[in-house]
Amino acid sequence: MVRIPSRLILGLFLLTALQLNGFAQTRMPQLKFTDRTLPNGMRVLSAPDQSSPTVAIQVWYHVGSKDDPNQRSGFAHLFEHIMFKSTKNMKSEMMDRLTEDVGGFNNAFTSDDVTVYFEVVPSNYLETLIWAEADRLSGLNVDDANFKSERDVVKEEYRQGVLAPPYGKFFYLLQQKSFVEHPYKRPTIGSIEDLDAASLENVQAFHATYYRPDNATLVVVGDFDPKQLDAWVDKYFAPIPKPNKPLPRVNTKEPARQKEMRLTERGSNDLPAVGLTYIAPRQGDPDADALRVADAILSAGESSRLYNSLVYTQQLAVEADSNFEAREDVSLFVLLAVLSEGKKVEDAEKSLLTEIKKLQDAPVAAAELEKAKNQIITDQLRQRETSNGKALALGEAAVLLGDPARVNTDLARLQAVTAADVQRVMKKYFGDENRLVLYYLPEAAKPAAEVRK
Repeated sequence: MVRIPSRLILGLFLLTALQLNGFAQTRMPQLKFTDRTLPNGMRVLSAPDQSSPTVAIQVWYHVGSKDDPNQRSGFAHLFEHIMFKSTKNMKSEMMDRLTEDVGGFNNAFTSDDVTVYFEVVPSNYLETLIWAEADRLSGLNVDDANFKSERDVVKEEYRQGVLAPPYGKFFYLLQQKSFVEHPYKRPTIGSIEDLDAASLENVQAFHATYYRPDNATLVVVGDFDPKQLDAWVDKYFAPIPKPNKPLPRVNTKEPARQKEMRLTERGSNDLPAVGLTYIAPRQGDPDADALRVADAILSAGESSRLYNSLVYTQQLAVEADSNFEAREDVSLFVLLAVLSEGKKVEDAEKSLLTEIKKLQDAPVAAAELEKAKNQIITDQLRQRETSNGKALALGEAAVLLGDPARVNTDLARLQAVTAADVQRVMKKYFGDENRLVLYYLPEAAKPAAEVRK
């Protein structure tokens, strides 16, 4: 007899109830957290949860690829790797030994706006990880050997993620070409040319500028004693000095688009692709909730509008997708299609525009709206079943939205989105003048006359 964990039964019961009754009448669980700031400027958010004898530790550094120096893209991404190398008191890759060897795990990610490091370990190892995170904040070895070895790793990731996949360059170009002024035009992964041009002094200056306690938020969620955690944080993090220099912040504003832009690029893809991008409001804007719902309506699953129209019914495309790429300063809404063999990019573009117009011309039906919200909120609830997922939600609310309390209000905001809200944002942000169109065509299909040029 297979024993089903009680938490799984509860989770299945909850999801079934939500699907039957809708989320509008469902009260979301609240995350009770403590928020304090150390004298050196480091913010500490903590939420006890004794449901599992584990604890999640995260450090959010408010630095991402938008903060990379001019012509030095990839620096934030580079430090995602260097931070796992040697420190004053730890050998390279010791973070793996401190986590994996006790049954836990660790990882990190870089985005346009933040770089985040996280570990999940048995709760009796919490002090060790607090010490380790403080050590790599204050004692990281930014030396020539670590710089060059990790630069090679990042360059290889660029080759594997951008150059090797048939549509890697397509996705790279969609971001790069969509912004004119804002440094979001520098994709997070960086570029080989910029990384090759970087010096050790450049990298050390970047580290000294952004890896400091007043630019870091520590998030701890799980099985711990709050007084003991405070004592460990005060012991290991509080002595790290706050630099005298002010923190630089990006203040560049992306100008509003005045007319449609059209581009044609070529790559190693066998099938043509087309992408549309629209400048959208920042992640913290009230309209972001309706745009997330619109994104789900367009592309969440095989019953979504884009899949049903372009892939299933018209058989124009083998893939049709959308993505609301929410960012701290200004966001991007992307629609794309990878064409079926023998189909024209012009027809796929027309079909994508038709689906936009449908959402602009008529309110979405109640059942379809509810399904889209259910999909988003279910994903959020699943994430928050774990301490690490709760910590991610809390860190995002604090660092990217500017208010940790939003961890307890954002799901309710999504629940409140109406069909009129979706129709309104589609009309507001999806005008012809706010559109970039990118045709991505196979290099092998280039006309002979174009080749001769």
